[in-house]
Amino acid sequence: MKLRKPAVLSGLLSAALVLTSCGHTKPAAAPAALESVREIASPAGADSAQGNLAVGPDGAIYLSWMETADDGSPMLKFATLKDDKWSPAQTIIKSEDLMVNWADFPSLLPMGGGLLAAHWLSMIPNSEEGYGIKIAFSRDNGKTWSKPVAPHRDHTKTEHGFVSLLPAPGGGVGVLWLDSRKLAGPKKSDDVALLYTTIGLDGKLGPETTIDGRVCECCQPSAQQTTSGTLAVYRGRTKDEVRDITTVHFDGAKWSEPKVVFADGWKINACPINGPAMAVEGNHVAVAWFTGANEQAKVEIAFSNDGGETFGPPQQVDDGKPMGRVNVVLQDSGSALVTWLERSDAGAQLRARRMQENGPRQPSLVVGTTDSGESAGFPRTARSGNNVLFAWTDAKASRVRVAVLYPKS
Repeated sequence: MKLRKPAVLSGLLSAALVLTSCGHTKPAAAPAALESVREIASPAGADSAQGNLAVGPDGAIYLSWMETADDGSPMLKFATLKDDKWSPAQTIIKSEDLMVNWADFPSLLPMGGGLLAAHWLSMIPNSEEGYGIKIAFSRDNGKTWSKPVAPHRDHTKTEHGFVSLLPAPGGGVGVLWLDSRKLAGPKKSDDVALLYTTIGLDGKLGPETTIDGRVCECCQPSAQQTTSGTLAVYRGRTKDEVRDITTVHFDGAKWSEPKVVFADGWKINACPINGPAMAVEGNHVAVAWFTGANEQAKVEIAFSNDGGETFGPPQQVDDGKPMGRVNVVLQDSGSALVTWLERSDAGAQLRARRMQENGPRQPSLVVGTTDSGESAGFPRTARSGNNVLFAWTDAKASRVRVAVLYPKS
């Protein structure tokens, strides 16, 4: 599958890739020991990548991915796992205009009752590097889709992507994305902003809000609902090029001022292409991220018990040679299961480790293998009940693979 690099990095990309290579008293119950991972059949076909996972209100797990059709066209597909069986794969869209990008991947949001929302990226005509976001709805569990809508309305031939979808109050979806419109025009700057809007089921756009006017250019943000509102986490970017992990909170009326989760103080003059991951259960929040501060590559996690208002001290997750590309899910015990890519003699391994706020960490577990380049993409993790599903791109086989972790009884 032919991939497109995040062009907003321009000449800084090579420096970034070098780096990518390289009040809390709630006691946590002791996490269950990890069992062996079992790989299961993947519904993704040959020449597939950019797998993503989501869980529906009924507990069904949705896997979406990019795949190349027989005629060479890219297409976005999905399938549903329920009662240990995959549904037949369905195509959301097939188009030559679809943009395939190892770091900026599509998503699917199941909202119950057969209602789905999907987002993908589309090339802007007559533009070498510009692309936009498309969002569509299905009311019949993916059989048919509405006319796609773009959340941005600036009409610049710049990059719009790195989307996080979540259900919006009153129906439809809330959309966060990274927007590089300031790179165009007579007053252009190098600022990439984090923006937010809503899209109703009828396609109507809500107000467009700038959450943060200067963020890391190609690091995926994440947004979820807590008991007290919407929490978003992303990699910030100061004028001095410090790119620490940052949160903002939406109370239903306005977004809060950005607040750093932990001041790693990672100063880097290029985007590391390594966004944070977040898991939420009520007001219990876990945020995991990659940092290269002090010339030491680390994957870290921090916990919050007040909806992300404050976080405890970070804990190191990795085994010493992390590439990052993290994901995280919370367990009923309050512990978190973190995944990341770790360098190995054979390339890279997808590893998982249970972490808890108070107590020793568990040994890491190798979920699968891939290579250490861009084609490995960003592995994803999802939890439904007691089961955890992993999806990653086996770069050597050019195929999305899937594995399940069942906790010990």
